[in-house]
Amino acid sequence: MTQEKAQESTILHVDMDAFYASVAELDHPELRGKAVVVGAGARGVVLSANYAARKFGIRAAMPVGRAQRMAPNAIFIAPDHHRYSEISERVMKIFESFTPLVEPISLDEAFLDVTGARKLLGTGREIATEIRARVEREEGITCSVGIAPSKFIAKLASQHCKPNGMLEITTDRILTFLHPLPVGAIWGVGPKTAEQLERLGLHTVADIANTPRSTLIRALGDAAGASLYELAWGRDYRDVTPEEPDKSISAAETFSTDLDNPIEILQEFLRMTEKATARLREKGLFAKTISIKVRFADFSTINRSKTLPLAIDSTHEVYEVVKALYLALKIDRARLRLVGVSLENLQDDSPEQLVLGAREKGWRDAEGAIDRAKARFGRGSVRPGRLIKAESDEEETD
Repeated sequence: MTQEKAQESTILHVDMDAFYASVAELDHPELRGKAVVVGAGARGVVLSANYAARKFGIRAAMPVGRAQRMAPNAIFIAPDHHRYSEISERVMKIFESFTPLVEPISLDEAFLDVTGARKLLGTGREIATEIRARVEREEGITCSVGIAPSKFIAKLASQHCKPNGMLEITTDRILTFLHPLPVGAIWGVGPKTAEQLERLGLHTVADIANTPRSTLIRALGDAAGASLYELAWGRDYRDVTPEEPDKSISAAETFSTDLDNPIEILQEFLRMTEKATARLREKGLFAKTISIKVRFADFSTINRSKTLPLAIDSTHEVYEVVKALYLALKIDRARLRLVGVSLENLQDDSPEQLVLGAREKGWRDAEGAIDRAKARFGRGSVRPGRLIKAESDEEETD
């Protein structure tokens, strides 16, 4: 793509404001005005914090236990991923009503190329204004929008106008906006790279821009050095790419206390399998590769996977694979802090393997009926018997 074409483009980066926490306030209006943190269990991590909670220094990815010490009066709530996905899907449809060129980055943010929509819908600023109004009117939450000729600058702009703001950076303002920023503002500069740049005496984006490309390449390698130099001059010619198919679907749980009982661990694996396969079926997908993750008390982690001859979507069938992978580890009584299930190698359909003497109605039919019951009566209305018993036992010991 030529530089001229990139400069003529109008790219929006739309980012929901404290998305998970905003959804919690939407569903529970009594939380408005209070410090709200999404993240449960002292050993879990913060997934989102509203702006009242951020005043205490609470940030995403921070351990929940630390956040509780920083703001003991804050309200900590468990995440509701199904609800987030539901609202995210509707928000993405709002975006797609303005342009087919929508590239979701996560549940709560996306790039939009509205270059082709300008003749019909107005300037980038006018389109962004209407998007923000529709998201708030239809979904009851707010978003911030960055407007620029490229994805890189649009994302920086949205970060600088949060919460509930809009910022446009035109071509003639890019370097004025970009160069005073710290080196960590550049895409791909993490803590380690930032340390390397600091050692070179490079503190701002302008410092990087005024460093010879060859020096950056010697310090960081060919790809990283060249990319950093280009971005420091605001040059980013990547297209907005519409959503690609899901590459994997996963579910994981960090325990409040380490588990070493194999029966309890298998119950947790079943719980994670149920979550992951429910999402798989919601998307009409099948998985050919099943993976498990086990994290020990010392934080060491192992992963195991199995690829099947035919893709499957049944909780029962996936769990049989998960269970076999776990038992093959032979780690009885090892103390675990996390288990996870990942469904990979996803496909749109799967031929049913005919088994001589098999019942006419199988697990797929039964779980289809279960999914329909959950959709009508709630996700907790139908559960595997082993999980119901486990939860009853926990209540009796509380």
